Amino acid sequence: MYKLVAIDIDGTLMNDRKEITKEVNDAIQAARAKGVRVVICTGRPIVGVQSIIEELKLNDKDDYVVTFNGALVQNTHTNEVESQITLTYEDLKELYKLSLKINSPLHFFDTENLYTPNRDINRYTIHEAHINQIPLHYRPIAEVPTDMIIPKVMFIDEPEHLNHIIANIPESIWDKYALVKSAPFFLEFLDPSVSKGNAVKQLAEKLSIKQEEVICIGDGENDVSMIEYAGCGVAMGNAESVVKEVAQFQTLSNNENGVAYAIEKLVLNK
Repeated sequence: MYKLVAIDIDGTLMNDRKEITKEVNDAIQAARAKGVRVVICTGRPIVGVQSIIEELKLNDKDDYVVTFNGALVQNTHTNEVESQITLTYEDLKELYKLSLKINSPLHFFDTENLYTPNRDINRYTIHEAHINQIPLHYRPIAEVPTDMIIPKVMFIDEPEHLNHIIANIPESIWDKYALVKSAPFFLEFLDPSVSKGNAVKQLAEKLSIKQEEVICIGDGENDVSMIEYAGCGVAMGNAESVVKEVAQFQTLSNNENGVAYAIEKLVLNK
């Protein structure tokens, strides 16, 4: 019997209109009624998931959320931080220097805000702020507090240019950070120990849930680690090929209530 279901948001939980359908919500509530824990596991910042947590009622005393692709694990009832793994100011400076060298716009987060050192603010930075309903600030690197908590840094650009940028990132950077392409226009830099898979594993162990009792559902490259970890990894019908290759189960697309279909088949036995 499965006891924990970890679900990505964009391209998975939500359809392309950024809606959680009644069918998906109903399936999640039915799983919870059976005692199954449902955990949102996303690259978004914590402020970008609060409305979703409330909509799905995932804020009981033993509910958790995984944000920033695993950099932050937090209790949604008490807001107590279970784990937080961040980058340093020196990391930010190094990545900013690289962004200038390879001509990539950059933005970065603290726990409640989005910042860019680029005066000409990239449209994907504006998109990031909009979808997460997070304040956006112009902040030169020299004005960033050296003790700022920085969950992740991102390079952002048009997909074809971002692929060129990725090809020109030095091997030393790949060795030093965890890099994940979370969207065709987003490349994220995280502490090397950070991943959705590691966060779900840590949470399952805390809750005394076995690996084989975990389902993880996702569609993108940043979901691969948790799908590989899961007892049953689920790829959305709209998932990238790399996700489908490692999943044990393929559901319908996010526009066809794929999360509901997976929960009904694997948890509710319909």
